[in-house]
Amino acid sequence: MSTVNNELPSITGTYNLQDYQAINESFSWNNAAEKLSFWKTGKVNIAYETIDRHVDEGFGERVALQYVNGDKREVLTFAEVKEKTDHYARVLKENGVKKGDRVFVLLPKTPACYISILAIIKIGGIAGPLFEAFMKEAITDRMNDCSATMLITDKYLINRVSNKDIPSLRSILFTEDLEDSFYNTPNIEATIEWVHLEDGFIIHYTSGSTGKPKGILHAHRAMIHHYESGRWVLDLKDDDVYWCTSHPGWVTGSVYGLFAPWLNRATVVIQGGRFKAENWYEIIEELKVTTWYSAPTAFRMLLSQGDLLKKYDLSSLRHVLSVGEPLNPEVIHWAWNQLGIRIHDTWWMTETGGHLIVNLPSEPIKPGSMGRPFPGIKVGILDESGKELPRGSVGQLAIRTPWPGLMKEIWGSKDKFNSYFKYKGWYVSGDMAFQDDEDYVFFHSRSDDMINSAGERIGPFEVESKLIEHPAVAEAGVIGKQDALRGELVKAFIVLRTGYKESQELLEEIRVFVRNNLSAHAAPREIEVLDKLPKTKISGKILRRELKNKEVYRIS
Repeated sequence: MSTVNNELPSITGTYNLQDYQAINESFSWNNAAEKLSFWKTGKVNIAYETIDRHVDEGFGERVALQYVNGDKREVLTFAEVKEKTDHYARVLKENGVKKGDRVFVLLPKTPACYISILAIIKIGGIAGPLFEAFMKEAITDRMNDCSATMLITDKYLINRVSNKDIPSLRSILFTEDLEDSFYNTPNIEATIEWVHLEDGFIIHYTSGSTGKPKGILHAHRAMIHHYESGRWVLDLKDDDVYWCTSHPGWVTGSVYGLFAPWLNRATVVIQGGRFKAENWYEIIEELKVTTWYSAPTAFRMLLSQGDLLKKYDLSSLRHVLSVGEPLNPEVIHWAWNQLGIRIHDTWWMTETGGHLIVNLPSEPIKPGSMGRPFPGIKVGILDESGKELPRGSVGQLAIRTPWPGLMKEIWGSKDKFNSYFKYKGWYVSGDMAFQDDEDYVFFHSRSDDMINSAGERIGPFEVESKLIEHPAVAEAGVIGKQDALRGELVKAFIVLRTGYKESQELLEEIRVFVRNNLSAHAAPREIEVLDKLPKTKISGKILRRELKNKEVYRIS
């Protein structure tokens, strides 16, 4: 398997991790744990480490968050965030929340959402953040799965909650009331519930290709992983203004939108409202965002806006990262050519709890690669019997266990949990990949997305990446379509860029482009133009299974 050789060089700078090879050889997770207060005190609680620790260490007046929603602005210091989380926590305790109780949060991206999550954890509860766009069935399924006892929401979103369908639900708190009581009652500090590293603190639900969403429970030990990956991968420093565009209802929005940046004492930007390129560029310019973490779909949408970015002063940006699905090389080259900035792809999963394969700011980037293993992480490319394959071979992407961020359990499903560990000592991700001689890992496909055509195994992501290099193609999704002769043929669904109209001549030009620049067997034999591709709501992952359903059942 060949790799991309047009790598982007490292950029000279002062980074928290300067020498990957040296650190990788000597690293121990205890090195990271020693930097957190629990290592000395024995008192464990990730909420304390995230906020209260900074106040106790004399940084209470440092700005913790800047909230932007249209014309609305709000700024809170670490001391103010602590006061609010203490208040919310006290009210939760007064309403009977105990250690281990599951308390869900259904709120838009506002300071109250972040404060609610921390308050639950502060008193030993397990926070269940919900994406604000979830409707009644999605909310009910998740809360029932783990017998949630309380919900924090607002008086608008409560319309999506069916109390009678959630038997375990004892009470509902509204943020409007929590905020009113904060200003109308004396501030009484909540007592932190000190816990154990193996106690749970957050549960995220992630959808699979079949069945209902599964609840991934993480333990307080994950803070070690969050802290060190925030320091090395996000490269966060005290004076950074950091913006993660993901909602805390998704794992990226909690781990790298809340815990990792605040564990490293950075200022967090919270943006309400929907995506609009002009608004995003304005936020970077106004707040002087230095570090930015978003998704490939968002970057592709910005790319499609052409020269719009040249109207804004984006010079504050020093470090940009991507997550959610593999990052197409075209997007990496766009950022490099237009901004002189490299976008650093990162690979991890809800189940892994933190970065595992990364592109570090001090290291060269190979476009198309997810990067190299984070220090302390061992990658294996395994065959179907669980044996490691030689470099350059496509196989199952697996990680040697354990590490601090690894999920504690899947709620109520030991069999599903155990299915990730079918080979002793390995976590099997479900991705197919290969690793080159310099340790860089390249995504090939999801194991159930592989296309087998006339004896050739074709990864849809590779074809999609090549398709969007054509100037007419804005987005692409590729599937295998059943074919009597070849077993499967490659079919592409594309969205055209503004200014292009569908024609047989254009579609043939696109097909030939892939054939000439990738390979003949990978060139789509069928191309269908859509107005938009089906995607997950927040990360923007292309839902190939929906494209397959469309093809099999011709669902319009």
